[in-house]
Amino acid sequence: MLGTNILEEVGSKYNGTLRVVRSFGLGTYIQSDGLTQSGGIVETFWKQTLKRIKNSKFKIKNCLVLGLGGGTVVKIIRKLWPEAKITGIDIDPLMVELGKKYLGLDETNLEIKIQDAAKPIPGKFYLVVVDLYQGDNFPKKFESSEFSRLVHGYVSKKGIVIFNRLYYKEKKKMAEEFGEKLKDVFKNVQYYYPEANIMFFCYN
Repeated sequence: MLGTNILEEVGSKYNGTLRVVRSFGLGTYIQSDGLTQSGGIVETFWKQTLKRIKNSKFKIKNCLVLGLGGGTVVKIIRKLWPEAKITGIDIDPLMVELGKKYLGLDETNLEIKIQDAAKPIPGKFYLVVVDLYQGDNFPKKFESSEFSRLVHGYVSKKGIVIFNRLYYKEKKKMAEEFGEKLKDVFKNVQYYYPEANIMFFCYN
């Protein structure tokens, strides 16, 4: 693509080929097997999504991000809620390092834990973001009711969980089925559709 440069490319055990790209229109972003994971268009739809929370009644004192990636979500959270304590979880240290090197992740003042998001995490949070893609694959273990109940346990009484799912072609049906499962765990599940994604807003 005209005006596009590849800054770095590495192989990841968890995310396949990680490529850092800089383009004239979208800035710097990280792709996993060709799908943008952090920066670029991802920043656009997360801004749209999180501003819906900012403009609501919710007060966000702390946040848990499952699937930190290069840190796009964290950068937006930090701008919207400057005083919030943020914890980011990711299984892939390479992805996190690229976020620090190219996307300013190390400037966002958060606690980073390199671990599997399926492993229990202590604490209660006002906002939990679940964005656990590896390329365009949402691992099956994170679709389970057991994992949704685990996440449910992280949320404070007046908190909210946002699950991100891709929403195009065959992934539409998969996402819709996942949404129905969430209704068995959370009292209130609402849908929001930015770009080629669907966001599930879940409340206790």
